[in-house]
Amino acid sequence: MGPGARLAALLAVLALGTGDPERAAARGDTFSALTSVARALAPERRLLGLLRRYLRGEEARLRDLTRFYDKVLSLHEDSTTPVANPLLAFTLIKRLQSDWRNVVHSLEASENIRALKDGYEKVEQDLPAFEDLEGAARALMRLQDVYMLNVKGLARGVFQRVTGSAITDLYSPKRLFSLTGDDCFQVGKVAYDMGDYYHAIPWLEEAVSLFRGSYGEWKTEDEASLEDALDHLAFAYFRAGNVSCALSLSREFLLYSPDNKRMARNVLKYERLLAESPNHVVAEAVIQRPNIPHLQTRDTYEGLCQTLGSQPTLYQIPSLYCSYETNSNAYLLLQPIRKEVIHLEPYIALYHDFVSDSEAQKIRELAEPWRSVVASGEKQLQVEYRISKSAWLKDTVDPKLVTLNHRIAALTGLDVRPPYAEYLQVVNYGIGGHYEPHFDHATSPSSPLYRMKSGNRVATFMIYLSSVEAGGATAFIYANLSVPVVRNAALFWWNLHRSGEGDSDTLHAGCPVLVGDKWVANKWIHEYGQEFRRPCSSSPED
Repeated sequence: MGPGARLAALLAVLALGTGDPERAAARGDTFSALTSVARALAPERRLLGLLRRYLRGEEARLRDLTRFYDKVLSLHEDSTTPVANPLLAFTLIKRLQSDWRNVVHSLEASENIRALKDGYEKVEQDLPAFEDLEGAARALMRLQDVYMLNVKGLARGVFQRVTGSAITDLYSPKRLFSLTGDDCFQVGKVAYDMGDYYHAIPWLEEAVSLFRGSYGEWKTEDEASLEDALDHLAFAYFRAGNVSCALSLSREFLLYSPDNKRMARNVLKYERLLAESPNHVVAEAVIQRPNIPHLQTRDTYEGLCQTLGSQPTLYQIPSLYCSYETNSNAYLLLQPIRKEVIHLEPYIALYHDFVSDSEAQKIRELAEPWRSVVASGEKQLQVEYRISKSAWLKDTVDPKLVTLNHRIAALTGLDVRPPYAEYLQVVNYGIGGHYEPHFDHATSPSSPLYRMKSGNRVATFMIYLSSVEAGGATAFIYANLSVPVVRNAALFWWNLHRSGEGDSDTLHAGCPVLVGDKWVANKWIHEYGQEFRRPCSSSPED
């Protein structure tokens, strides 16, 4: 086994070890916030340093072996070398009795690999867990679905929506980064293991295509091979009802691994099924996309996300306007806020440049380390409908938060002091980070929101603390519009009618972040304390 193969075997064994279960569980949410993903760069830089030292050690060892090889080879190539020369005869016997043994049983190679292994074990606790790989793979599938991305294009590093014969570039990266066959296989295998053949098949097909193109080439870091991809893809097609494709792929597998008895039995099974039901030869089963969250509004939600924040022409009407807002408050007279009314029912306004770059950066810094506790005191669980990390910041954490609250109060005319408003929630979205359609206000009397004893959430004030390159819009499902991420701007809307009833038109979602690092800060304002600031009305329309 060569040095590359030994290294591959070693890293494969190391990757299987999970270590401390609690530590692994804590590492299992790296994918859920881009800041956590960025921190993973540090341990990889340490691993690069370890590998560089290993390679230098191996290069020195191989240079020495090459020197020995060339020395002995020159003696054999010199036909005039007389073995009768006692010096040469002695060195021949010494080489065969001693030198070759020292070369073959040298400890230098094992010492080099041992140093690499020891260094890896020290870094291992800081590495993402397998759950992170699964989460990142599911994120790619989510982006694939919501933005209708072409898997073959993703594998080439391009973000293209394909609808029929039309191809739309959603994002053009400055540098193309393509995926390998092993990369595509890992994404497909995550879907395969979940029984999700709708996603598994296109990713495994791409893996098979890439492995075919590089067949015979050994890559140390790869875990899978062409045979692995063919094996999984064949069974995925069988489970999806396409026996003909399953048979074709299984036969191809046997070309590379003719002694595999399990695959040979599968071939016989598929041939028998096709013989019994000839219609399977031409019939292609339609694989339905799994609707895991059972979203009734999924099509509308995804359609709004695909606009990437552009407004329908319908809403470009005269009653929507822009202005400099002071709200008749002395605090804003010298520095009014640029206001853009983007919807009337429900009322939604966007306040441009609400915070400065330095304020946004400070809030992001205060949010780490993450405090995974919601306002009601309950633990924030990992869930598929929301991929993000959040922190709750008390006003006393930093003077900038006090200033921010004064500005929100001046602009909205509402009381944002506790308990009339919640602490500032800061959110960082992860890979493909999103928040599926939801209401900010409580829709059940048993909601934890009522534990604050200050009523329901009457309004939402959401601040964009960063920009993104693509995706991440805020989609209002029933209002039929999406608002793009606007750096340092704030979005405001009323969650309740003046009667206290929830406004069902405020159903909204955070679209998956296609490219970029999305940060938002939410200030949720409650009913109590606003009685004279936003008077009640018996009319359900107000």
